[in-house]
Amino acid sequence: MQEKIGKVIFDLTYYLGEDLYSDGDIEDEILAFVRDNPPSAYEEYIAKRKNWAVLYHLSYIRQNILAGVGISKSDTVLEIGSSMGAITGKLCDLAKNVTCVELSKRRSEINAFRNRDMDNLTIFVANFETVEPHLGEFDVVTLIGVFEYGRSYIHSDEPYKDFLKIALRHLKPGGRLYIAIENRLGLKYFAGCREDHVGRNFEGIEGYTTTNGAVTFSHEEFECLFAECGVHDYRFMYPYPDYKFPMQIFSDERLPETGELTMNLMNMDQSRYMLFDESKVYDSFSGTGYFKTFANSFLIEIVKE
Repeated sequence: MQEKIGKVIFDLTYYLGEDLYSDGDIEDEILAFVRDNPPSAYEEYIAKRKNWAVLYHLSYIRQNILAGVGISKSDTVLEIGSSMGAITGKLCDLAKNVTCVELSKRRSEINAFRNRDMDNLTIFVANFETVEPHLGEFDVVTLIGVFEYGRSYIHSDEPYKDFLKIALRHLKPGGRLYIAIENRLGLKYFAGCREDHVGRNFEGIEGYTTTNGAVTFSHEEFECLFAECGVHDYRFMYPYPDYKFPMQIFSDERLPETGELTMNLMNMDQSRYMLFDESKVYDSFSGTGYFKTFANSFLIEIVKE
């Protein structure tokens, strides 16, 4: 079943009738706000509301991650896990057309209303595993803050391998897949930040021994995963201070220099310890390969061969 929200195609054909995750009542508040206000009002709302979910979902800074993603007006884009549309509108500005897949109907409604004037946007409300056989091939596929939830999307014995393979299956030859995700060994976790998904100190760096939800991966673990999946054409970038609110994006060709990494207190959603000065530790990595191991986040580009 398809309907229109503004100019956006809103497809409920594969929706199972229940949203399986939510930030709570704040989602109803955000929906009412974006329905009645233009994007130019978001920053004032964020400043007045002082709420993490409002900041996270509506801040324009989220779009900075696309500075590391090459998209042209001839490209078709598949955004897997589009949530409330933090980057969807920018993708529509850059690309020929954008197809979103999002499991939550409420979040998809928020996305549709905030981008209601986009005539090149289709949103499928569905589990990716359900809708993906009905999708075609695209020039660009994005997994921004999504790959870590692989076993929620893909029900198999090796969900992360299969998630990667399925995502690549929807790329045209020469197409690009982008994965943005926290580094399991990010320096901020050693310095006292809670693990982003479970809210527990040291959970990721200890190997997720007490939780069974989202999991992230280190640089080396990703390289092993790619080798096992036959992926060879890829490169790492390093959003700083993380991929959620990236203020800089480094790469292997341009690693940070001494004195550049000073925004280490942007872990705004949870309380944290401060066990050491992260800036000094990053400075001590200058000229070594350690930054790539302990960067807080990755933005990975994979080219389909």
